[in-house]
Amino acid sequence: MASREHLTYEDFGLATRQLAQEICDSGFAPDIVLSIARGGFFLGAGLGYALGVKNAFMMSVEFYTGIDERLAMPVVLPPVPSKVDLSGAVVLIADDVADSGHTLKMVTDFCAETVREVRSVVLYHKPQSVIVPDYSWKQTDQWIDFPWSYQGPVTQNGALGH
Repeated sequence: MASREHLTYEDFGLATRQLAQEICDSGFAPDIVLSIARGGFFLGAGLGYALGVKNAFMMSVEFYTGIDERLAMPVVLPPVPSKVDLSGAVVLIADDVADSGHTLKMVTDFCAETVREVRSVVLYHKPQSVIVPDYSWKQTDQWIDFPWSYQGPVTQNGALGH
């Protein structure tokens, strides 16, 4: 397998603070952080604290089923955030990576007609993404091992999935 980008929790903390500073310095002040689950949970929560944003939403989207394995298109899983709750808000969409970009584009489009302003932030942006996030920590074309997911789920007998 090709080489991989490996993110540690320490680097994640550094990345979150750097992204928060970049967002703050740009003058963007979100009312809501909308995290794309599951990978975006971590960045969204960290940015919520760093930017002093307490209003947090989550949108579950399934697309990747394994390494370089994905569904034909992203699928939103319930519950879906109410557009009424997002109406007129300034929203920051957070995700771990813009790989193909289809998930980030779908969530951005979901918000676009309802919110006052929407911007996106990711830890990693890949060159082939169909959408360029407003903020990203790094660009890579490698598969990324995130500290919260690279070991896979635990099993009943204590073996780690991979």
